[in-house]
Amino acid sequence: MVLIPVSVLVIDDEEIIREALEALLTGEGYRVATAATGAQGLERLSHGSFDAVLLDLMLPDRLGLDVLDDIRRLDDELPVVMITAFGTIESAVAATKQGAFYYFTKPFKNDDVLVVLRNAIERRQLVKENRELRSRLRSGSHRLDAIIGGSPKMKAVYDLIMRAAPSRTTVLIEGESGTGKELVARAFHDHSARSDKAFITVNSGSLPPDLLESNLFGHVRGAFTGAVFPKKGLFELADKGTIFFDEIGNIPIETQSKLLRVIQEREFMRLGGIENIKVDVRIIAATNVQLRTMMEAGRFREDLFYRLNVINIQLPPLRDRKDDIPILVQHFLDHYGEESRKPDLILSPEAMDRLLAYNWPGNVRELENVIERAVVLSAERAIGPDLIPDHVSANPTFDVPDVVIPAEGIQFRAVIIGHERRYIEAALEAAGGVQKRAAELLHIKPTTLNEMIKRYEIRPRRHKSPAGARPDEGTDEGLAEPVVESD
Repeated sequence: MVLIPVSVLVIDDEEIIREALEALLTGEGYRVATAATGAQGLERLSHGSFDAVLLDLMLPDRLGLDVLDDIRRLDDELPVVMITAFGTIESAVAATKQGAFYYFTKPFKNDDVLVVLRNAIERRQLVKENRELRSRLRSGSHRLDAIIGGSPKMKAVYDLIMRAAPSRTTVLIEGESGTGKELVARAFHDHSARSDKAFITVNSGSLPPDLLESNLFGHVRGAFTGAVFPKKGLFELADKGTIFFDEIGNIPIETQSKLLRVIQEREFMRLGGIENIKVDVRIIAATNVQLRTMMEAGRFREDLFYRLNVINIQLPPLRDRKDDIPILVQHFLDHYGEESRKPDLILSPEAMDRLLAYNWPGNVRELENVIERAVVLSAERAIGPDLIPDHVSANPTFDVPDVVIPAEGIQFRAVIIGHERRYIEAALEAAGGVQKRAAELLHIKPTTLNEMIKRYEIRPRRHKSPAGARPDEGTDEGLAEPVVESD
């Protein structure tokens, strides 16, 4: 089903065809208008907005190819699918040369119509998104100043972007979730010679391997069940532009070798194809995990890592650049204040102190959410601490025993092990039993903490949610074994 209603115009002189297509498409969630002649179709197009056109090649008042020419003049980006009972090679070539998206003959299969139309509308939406992006680029909204911060660490990031952006070299951006990795990737694109070309984001872990490869490289007709028509992949659509792999560490190991070949050879094959397709694409990747650790564990190819890690940017977490918090707060106050028609909002000193005391495990994204909430709930110009969520406060601390060396000395390893255990227990107590939060307090990975919990056979206690825990974390309450949380 079509999730967002889109409009389709059917131009065909046969009433039974118009009614059949209208019933089919309406049942799939499309809005449908019909016309029996070329003149009626062009009239509807000039007074309405449509996302695709199904056009008969033989109309009573004029040829469909002539109507196609007029449609191209009205909207060159509008996808037109030609339908005819008189299928010839010559007319198919003519239709595609004049800009038709696809061409098929009567009688047609309903599934074929739906697949072609869905592909046409997806292409239309991609073109529209890139046009809007170019408009924002011209207005400066996605330029470097979209990355907010004046701390020395951020200035170093700006400097590296400006020096490396003009090249086509691969870039690896490393940083915790919420630090703004996609903004940095866009800044590289915007400040390159590719800025007027496509910037395409790949959500690396959201698809199974076969579907991911089909999306990346495209496929030929018959490559797999359901591949009724050939399809271009994201690499082809990003030609001359930039492709951004968000969370590259999630890409399956079997797909990594094919990605490596694209980086090395600048070419690939569609699924089921036999011809090499050349592309000129800049590849930028981002990760919130340590790829070196994954590489050592055999979950990420070493050769791919070194191909990606040419220009490396380490994005600092917000807790390491707290000087930027007031600047970020004002930016978000202005942005969401304008959206909510609440201009000139300010943050009280007490509220700012709360924000500065917090360590922001969710980074800039978490800060933005907190400010957006405060703006929406605010009734006065000054936002006080009462509008800052309870979990945003000075991070919990925990006490550990003083170190005392007796006259007879100590068994060093036994004492160290004992202290490790007590530190872990104290951190778990301060974090309300949430292992991820306890690991943050100890500045170790959650997997490392979990291994130590198992090694020392530390049993979870029953806890209430801590003041410093985030709402989505939960606790280990009531579990027989500690919860393993992936980093």
